[in-house]
Formats: sequence, C-alpha cells, structure tokens
Amino acid sequence: MKPVEVMLVEDNAGDILMVKQALAGERYPVSIHVAVDGKQAVEIVSQGQFKPAVIILDLKLPKLSGLGFLEGYRPDAPVVVFTSSSNIHDQQRALELGAAEYIQKPTDFGEYARVVSQIVRNWAVPDHGRG
Repeated sequence: MKPVEVMLVEDNAGDILMVKQALAGERYPVSIHVAVDGKQAVEIVSQGQFKPAVIILDLKLPKLSGLGFLEGYRPDAPVVVFTSSSNIHDQQRALELGAAEYIQKPTDFGEYARVVSQIVRNWAVPDHGRG
C-alpha cells in the first residue's frame, strides 16, 4: 500500500513529534514531510518533490506565516490550518484564502492525536470521510 503523503508545516518540535506519534498508529502507512516555516513549505511544494494529499499548516511560523503561505501559494492539496490561535480574524482570513478547514489545537494529547488522525482520514485517505 502506497503511503498517504502528509505535509506538516510546523516550527514547534513538540508539535511535530505529537503529529508523528498520532499518525504512527494508523492502519495505513503515512509519510510525513515537515517544513519548519512557510518559506520552506512553498519551496518544497513548488519544486514538486512530492504531492501531498493534505497540508497541515500552523499559522505562527518564522520567515513566512501560515497566512502568508496561503496568500502566496495555491497548493493542489487541501490545506487544514491546525494552530493554537483562537483569533476569529485569523480563522476568517485563513478560510478566505482557501484553507479547507480551521482547527484550534487541543491541549490534551489524546484529543490532539484524535484530531490529527481525523484530519488525515477526512482529507487524505481515499474512500474515508471527505477524502
């Protein structure tokens, strides 16, 4: 079975580890490509190194914010904003710029893992959820 390609745009090492742990237990293989800022994310996706099935995007990033990424790049894959920001203006702007979904990061690890798994199932796994 071909792995589900997930691009994670996240600069926090703890969040990167939690996403990897959350997806390690799935019934299907998952390949996670990490970009630590919006600029690196644009470079990776525009070079065509791989075609992610879903992009999980934090908003608070160095060099180029998540909103900056959404403003400047239209990826083929759905972009799910997964951020600690509860700012309604961030949410409205992200959705205006084409984000498929906006989810505030849960603080509980069990809930965090459940939400990450659900994002991938809904947006990236064929014949499951929306995907």
